[in-house]
Amino acid sequence: MTKTNDGLMARRQAAVAQGVGQIHPIFTERAENATVWDVEGREYIDFAGGIAVLNTGHLHPKVKAAVAAQLDAFSHTCFMVLGYESYIAVCEKLNHLVPGDFDKKTALFTSGSEAVENAVKVARAYTKRAGVIAFTSGYHGRTIAALALTGKVAPYSKGMGLMSANVFRAEFPCEMHGVSEDDAMASIERIFKNDAEPADIAAIILEPVQGEGGFYAVTPSFMKRLRELCDNHGIVLIADEVQTGAGRTGTFFAMEQMGVAADITTFAKSIAGGFPLSGITGKADVMDAVTAGGLGGTYGGSPIACAAALAVIEVFEEEQLLTRANDVGNRLKTALTDMQAKYPQIADVRGLGAMIAIELMDDGVPAPQYSAKILAEARSRGLILLSCGTYGNVIRVLVPLTAPDAQIDAGLAIMDGTFQAVFKS
Repeated sequence: MTKTNDGLMARRQAAVAQGVGQIHPIFTERAENATVWDVEGREYIDFAGGIAVLNTGHLHPKVKAAVAAQLDAFSHTCFMVLGYESYIAVCEKLNHLVPGDFDKKTALFTSGSEAVENAVKVARAYTKRAGVIAFTSGYHGRTIAALALTGKVAPYSKGMGLMSANVFRAEFPCEMHGVSEDDAMASIERIFKNDAEPADIAAIILEPVQGEGGFYAVTPSFMKRLRELCDNHGIVLIADEVQTGAGRTGTFFAMEQMGVAADITTFAKSIAGGFPLSGITGKADVMDAVTAGGLGGTYGGSPIACAAALAVIEVFEEEQLLTRANDVGNRLKTALTDMQAKYPQIADVRGLGAMIAIELMDDGVPAPQYSAKILAEARSRGLILLSCGTYGNVIRVLVPLTAPDAQIDAGLAIMDGTFQAVFKS
């Protein structure tokens, strides 16, 4: 029987829980670098990258070869039972790559949510405190404790009742939406006055560039103020770099551009080129606050994922992908800024490195009504895009850094035609 997208969608609806969303009603047959083919043979340019997982593209040859070699050796032992060198090698690499002029240690897991929750566990063990401050519109995962940190109810925790206690919400600085850096710092001081004194707070967690929240970047000046506040009160600063990490912003970690270092950094997504790997890297004394057995997981730091991660790091070095990220970002921003001049609905073009987004507004009001139309129209033209943002009015671009310039330009041309069709209709 010939497979079709409609046929597979019918099977999906009958078999898969509705809580598992799907942005595009297409099903992948194969993929290579920045190109995806569906089960009906249609070709798409991938500007989504599995939500920032494929900075090195689909099935990079070096990653593919490393995984194949590992499969010839062994697939699993559980590092907590029988160790293997690749786990140690990944930790050594991350201890070097994560910013901060101090001794570091790393622990590996499977998902971004696991990394976030374990970062909080470490902070609580180190400080002997329970409270955590997170920010409006932040996204930190969908497991139960991570949901408490995530600053968006629908769809992530809708209908699930109240999340875990001891999480307090500060305002994320965003001048475009009327929240200054002073406002954001003042919101933390209000928490200290109204909800929890500083001695109750174990950690402050934030994304250097908000992902699901809309690709808003904090400034170095704000991050320095946050670092000073944490130092003054003995609070652990956690940088959630699950989406910004592995080179997406033009440095291997976005915090390299912030002038200060976090105490703990989370990573996942693109670190292993499509294989499930996450982790936390932090100050050695902070990380060692958890006793043996308090961190880990059956599949955490699997041999296959570690092999992939080591290959990804080599690819970044050999192909100079950090330079490439900035080149891709400049290419995207230049073209999208030109489109902004043609389409007044594009209120902003922004991003660090190749983590680029546009925000859609009508007369200064968020305009989410365009987003679904843009995704559908672009898809019909052969381009996969993603939306995001508190109001659902942001279109984000997460094209693999390895995509050829000609393919990126082709995708941008599709975006231009899509905007023409949607905005002028």
